[in-house]
Amino acid sequence: MGFITEAFLLHSKTAKHLYSAYASPQPILDYHCHLSPRDIADDRRFRNLFEICLEGDHYKWRAMRANGVPEHYCTGSADPYEKFLAWAKTVPKTLRNVLYHWTHLELRRYFGLEYLLDEGTASKVWEQANEQLSSGELGAQGILKKFRVRALCTTDDPTDSLESHKKIRKSNLVTQVFPTFRPDKALRTEDSARFNEWTDKLAASANVDIVRLGDFLSALRRRHDDFHECGCRLSDHGLDYCYVEPCAEDEAESIFDALRAGKELESSQSARFASFLMFFFGDLDAQKGWAKQLHLGAYRNANSRMGKLLGQDVGFDSVGDWSQAKSLAAYLDRLDSAGMLPKMIVYNSHPNNNYVFATMIGSFQGGTIPGKMQFGSGWWFLDQKEGVEWQLNALSNCGLLSRFVGMVTDSRSFMSYPRHEYFRRILCNLLGGEMESGQLPDDEDLIGTMIANICFDNAANYLALPAVLPNSEPSKVPPDNCRK
Repeated sequence: MGFITEAFLLHSKTAKHLYSAYASPQPILDYHCHLSPRDIADDRRFRNLFEICLEGDHYKWRAMRANGVPEHYCTGSADPYEKFLAWAKTVPKTLRNVLYHWTHLELRRYFGLEYLLDEGTASKVWEQANEQLSSGELGAQGILKKFRVRALCTTDDPTDSLESHKKIRKSNLVTQVFPTFRPDKALRTEDSARFNEWTDKLAASANVDIVRLGDFLSALRRRHDDFHECGCRLSDHGLDYCYVEPCAEDEAESIFDALRAGKELESSQSARFASFLMFFFGDLDAQKGWAKQLHLGAYRNANSRMGKLLGQDVGFDSVGDWSQAKSLAAYLDRLDSAGMLPKMIVYNSHPNNNYVFATMIGSFQGGTIPGKMQFGSGWWFLDQKEGVEWQLNALSNCGLLSRFVGMVTDSRSFMSYPRHEYFRRILCNLLGGEMESGQLPDDEDLIGTMIANICFDNAANYLALPAVLPNSEPSKVPPDNCRK
């Protein structure tokens, strides 16, 4: 008998009722993920449990390394079952790590398996899960249907062709799939050769000959337009902190000319050029009514030796400790003063900064958009139970939890959709407990409606994605087909 029961994480009668009546019935709007649009367009079928469970999952690789598993079984060329067995041996050692909860939620929700995964159960879990994968019902599109994903937004570089997105739009897939505009490589000027290689790709994708800064900005604007036409309504940036150094256009043009000439920049020049572009991107987003996402403060690729060996995004990152308040305030203030402040979702990676982010957004609310400035859900190292509670508490204490746009998977894995359930259970447990202790009124409709809104409707209203509408009856399971 597994421990993922109906009462999982729900410690009161009221919490259980709130979850079953108001949270669980909601569909999913996964507005920030890193799923492959090509996998969705091609309805990728997973040949075995390794491909769907471990391929590309750096959360699990980190745990395996901490358990003394050789890299050969993480990112290396070991046999798929050997890699899965190495993971199964690691799982019992992850007690009190969110991976223990996620792993057993995944086995239960995808395959109906209630085993505790370990070395002894690995072979039957492997065989039974693979048998279900071979049926074809748990391909990429089948998973989206199974978890009632109404819409999702992938994360896409401006040079991406968007062909997979166009293919998806022409398919019969019920889930709406939209790109997200993430132009981080435009800001990465520490290596002029790499910057120029990317700029040449941008020129080709935008059909613009890029010689001067004006050409560069025109190409970015054209791709921004192309993304909008494809349904994109969000941008995203992964930054150490906000770049706010003053940089006039003539200085930015001089810096750009130096880059195109193959010269290496000083760090101060790179920061000023990034600042110029971030203001430009803010203006583009505001003009189109997009929401801008800022993922701030992660210390990426800390292990240079492994970075050279394996590349980026393979699990050698950590929480960073940059000062955030002054630069974030300056960036928001500059956009606001120019009348160019778009809707914005700001994600924090350091728990010490929760109150910085929760209070800073309150200084820039206003206008006719409820919750225009959002403190995003617990991100990366903070998407575990304690981190989720910290974010919910900081937002509640300093702003309006009722306007929160909810959880995202922020994942490359098609096995990640139970993370929405995980968040919803934590939310209902928090509110249900406070109802029973008298900290909140014993008003099911009041609290339940807020929960349903946080789980889906707030994001649907806030993002205004094409053909994605709020639910008219939040406590009922909506129809699968949301196309107009």
